[in-house]
Amino acid sequence: MTTWLLKTWWAYDTAPTTTFSQIYRAINLVEGSIWCVLAAFVLLRFARHRKSRLELLYATAFLTFGASDFREAMALQTWLILAKGVNLLVLVGLRRAVITRYYSQSRTY
Repeated sequence: MTTWLLKTWWAYDTAPTTTFSQIYRAINLVEGSIWCVLAAFVLLRFARHRKSRLELLYATAFLTFGASDFREAMALQTWLILAKGVNLLVLVGLRRAVITRYYSQSRTY
């Protein structure tokens, strides 16, 4: 089980890099940055309205998802895929709770 969890499916190799590796890494870095920007938007909204501390968890879920993309830009392992799946479920659940309860007019973040 431990061997399976630590299995590396892809790793960035600095030399020589393949076109796939360069594109895959760049996409993950951009994606991680976008998730962090979304976390900042949620934190700004919380600072402005302070409707619920649940928004802090929501922002944290965005940040951890972004951090997982930065990690994925270096290597993709089974445990990371599983952690990203759990993080995504938490993120979707928190989004639904926050938007439904406090910002029903908003559909963006």
